[in-house]
Amino acid sequence: MDPFGLKVIFITFLVFVPLERLFALHPQQKVFRRGWANDLIFLFLNGMMIRLGLLAVIVATVFAAERIVPASFQATIGGLPYWVQIPAVILLSDLGFYWTHRMFHAVPWLWRFHSIHHSIEELDWLAAARVHPVDQILTKGASLVPLFALGFSEWAIGVYALLYQWQSVLIHSNVRIGFGPLRFLVASPEFHHWHHSSQREARDRNFAGQLSFLDALFGSLHLPRGQAPTTYGLDEPMPQRYALQLLYPFMGERVFQSKPDRAALAETMPAPDLAPK
Repeated sequence: MDPFGLKVIFITFLVFVPLERLFALHPQQKVFRRGWANDLIFLFLNGMMIRLGLLAVIVATVFAAERIVPASFQATIGGLPYWVQIPAVILLSDLGFYWTHRMFHAVPWLWRFHSIHHSIEELDWLAAARVHPVDQILTKGASLVPLFALGFSEWAIGVYALLYQWQSVLIHSNVRIGFGPLRFLVASPEFHHWHHSSQREARDRNFAGQLSFLDALFGSLHLPRGQAPTTYGLDEPMPQRYALQLLYPFMGERVFQSKPDRAALAETMPAPDLAPK
């Protein structure tokens, strides 16, 4: 048993840290960059909550589908060749992800959850872990509902889940790896880094998780050739501790009432001018 996924985390670390040193998009960024320890806590503690939430979504979907979707239809879908099922699974799931993700940017109370993920100011392989459980459960749940409802095989869904997991780490990583012409088809680090950029022209762009052509199709693509974002993060302040970030969507600015965060905020403010006038 490995409830925290330590083996996968260790393998991911061994793969991506050297890649980020060899092909760094931002060479000046350190391995243990700002917020690294906070995101490590997200990585260890969020997994179980998210898995339980997604399990509840899957069980509810299967229960409802048994009463709504004809069994013969599900059997037909599940019996398709894998070379048909896997592309269909990726397309359907990313359509669900795209529109749910876009909604998290457009609806203010949903943005409170999603802004936790966008509070990252330096992207790397670990940045994908900083996501509020409610955000992840709803977004991933929207991707999984059509797959289980329509009857795709567990093997096809499993292949999709594996591809999504590794691609999610890759697109957040601090790497300068070009996809060539495929960048307009498949989400790349270049594509997703623009989504996290705080630059005005990149706001609310590049919502797809795997298929960048969905953003081209729905008018939200921002992929300037030969350019890379220089700044990331939010305009408004955000607490930088795990517990406070979990509470932030429910309490908003009130989470800044704690003494440690008030002191940290004060340190960033200019000292008052006490010189006699």
